[in-house]
Amino acid sequence: MCTVRTIGDAEKGAKLFKTRCAQCHSVTPGANSTGPSLAGVFNNKSGSVEGYAYTAANKNSGLTWDEETLEKYLTKPTAVVPGTKMVFAGFKKAKDRAVIECVKLYLNSRFVITKLVDMIAYLKTV
Repeated sequence: MCTVRTIGDAEKGAKLFKTRCAQCHSVTPGANSTGPSLAGVFNNKSGSVEGYAYTAANKNSGLTWDEETLEKYLTKPTAVVPGTKMVFAGFKKAKDRAVIECVKLYLNSRFVITKLVDMIAYLKTV
C-alpha cells in the first residue's frame, strides 16, 4: 500500500468534518453520539473511546488510527473493519481519494492538498 506523509490543511479538514462527520461524531472528549467522539483519535487504538458501544469488529480490529489506516478507512470503512456500524460509505470522488493513489507515486513531492489529507490533519489536532 502506497501512503502519503504530508501536512494537510487542518482548517479545511475542520470544514469537511462539519459537513461530512459532525452528524455522528464530535471532537469533544467524552461527547459520544451516534459515533464515538474523535477527540484524540489519532495514534490511538480502534474501539478505545470510553463510554461508546463499539461493535466487536472495531474492538477486536487491532487497528491504530495512524495516517495509513485513516486513509484506508475513510475510503471504505467496511473493507477495513468488516462488521463496523459506521454508516459513512467513504470518500468516493477521485479528488478525495487522490491521497490513496499517492499522487502517481511521487511520495516526496508537494501536491495540491486533498480533502482526505486535510481531514487527517484536522483529526491530529483534536
